[in-house]
Amino acid sequence: MKIEFVPTRPAEADVLAFIVTKSSFDGFAFPLENAQMVHDTAKLARFKGEAGQSFLLIASEGGKLVRIVLLGVADGDAGDYQKAGGEIIAKVQTSGAKHIAIHAENLSAQAAAEAAYGATLRNWRMDKYRTKLAETSKPSVEALSVAGAPAEAAALWSRYAAIADGVALTKELVTEPANIIYPESFVERCKHLADLGVEITILDDKQMAELGMGALLGVAQGSRRPARLLAMKWDGTGGAQARPVAFVGKGVTFDTGGISIKPAAGMEDMKWDMGGAGAVAGVMKALAGRKAKAHVVGICGLVENMPDGNAQRPGDIVTSMSGQTIEVLNTDAEGRLVLCDALHWTQETYNPEYIVDLATLTGAIIVSLGSEYAGMFTNDDGLADKLTAAGKASGDPLWRFPLSKAYDKMIDSPIADMKNIGGKGAGSITAAQFLQRFIKDGVKWAHLDIAGTVWADKPGAVWDKGATGFGVRLLDRFVADNFEG
Repeated sequence: MKIEFVPTRPAEADVLAFIVTKSSFDGFAFPLENAQMVHDTAKLARFKGEAGQSFLLIASEGGKLVRIVLLGVADGDAGDYQKAGGEIIAKVQTSGAKHIAIHAENLSAQAAAEAAYGATLRNWRMDKYRTKLAETSKPSVEALSVAGAPAEAAALWSRYAAIADGVALTKELVTEPANIIYPESFVERCKHLADLGVEITILDDKQMAELGMGALLGVAQGSRRPARLLAMKWDGTGGAQARPVAFVGKGVTFDTGGISIKPAAGMEDMKWDMGGAGAVAGVMKALAGRKAKAHVVGICGLVENMPDGNAQRPGDIVTSMSGQTIEVLNTDAEGRLVLCDALHWTQETYNPEYIVDLATLTGAIIVSLGSEYAGMFTNDDGLADKLTAAGKASGDPLWRFPLSKAYDKMIDSPIADMKNIGGKGAGSITAAQFLQRFIKDGVKWAHLDIAGTVWADKPGAVWDKGATGFGVRLLDRFVADNFEG
């Protein structure tokens, strides 16, 4: 969908959208031939301009019938304009309409750009495998014009467009099936980031073996797909920021559970067990695309967890790159085994001051939070505050959970340094405690358990049913607010 910012409404527009607040709706002057009819019809349908309200009608304008969409937002809530833009697309995406015009003369530059951003996010969908899609179900919208916005809106839009591109990459990676996206092909899908100035480093399974990554490689040993470690570096500071911010993502491109095999029902969902790595790839594209003035590295530990004759067994002991030994009691608690080696390698290679990992790590976090929040665990209160604020501002919210030595005892092993699962309770916490054992003293670290937020069973404000792109907007905002001048 083409996005443009124009001074006046294009004549070819066949969807006219107006964003209003409750306080402005009664006196709003619609620049329409049948303005009073539109206003009266909306009121008859109980549209008052309240936040989240929407109304669609068809009326005559310029000698043709057009769709008119009214959307209500809260006064002063920038996030509402994203939702309004998304709602416009949700209403007309497959309606046969081709060109949306958002009336923006009553909007600030920020609000106008946010509306275009929300529309772009919500417009993403994957239809390439649907060979018999009915014509009436195909997206028809080709262009969106934001008309009459302040001149600054177009400049703001260039930043939002880059973030939207990053979210789109994440949604693509998460949505693709596991026969298409596996460790090697995931890497290939990310190589185009080099065109944006991202430095890419790839470790194959032989190189990782030489480094002693026994935990990560233990997960991969049952698959015919070899493991990969993908590192992406963006330095928009010209070397001024010596220590980078590091993002590390779990990239299990398909998770059967291994020998501790999952139930068959719903296993197809495990194509998105690489949602953390997908988010890391997406945010690196966003940061490079908007030329962020920050030094950031993104690391993806990529494996496939399969149960063949060479697969890791419950009870096996592996040695991680850090030298710590792990008793593997459950091969379906594999994400932490991937992450522990990726986290250690990241610290050894880049010496980051801050490190944030993202992982679809535990079903327990879904029991705790559902799909509304991702769980956050951190060793630093300041980092917790920064991430929480970024989550609220971006629309990717977080909820903090505790870390404690009391929980740490639950993963002590009688024959190794640790075991990869705890007891029956506190599953998300003990997983985080496991990862904390691989964080060096002085490094500010946070673990984000995003198992409940990377995939949606129903459409949301800025995503359709399926991949949400969770994490990209969050991490981009975290960088923008804390590491760019």
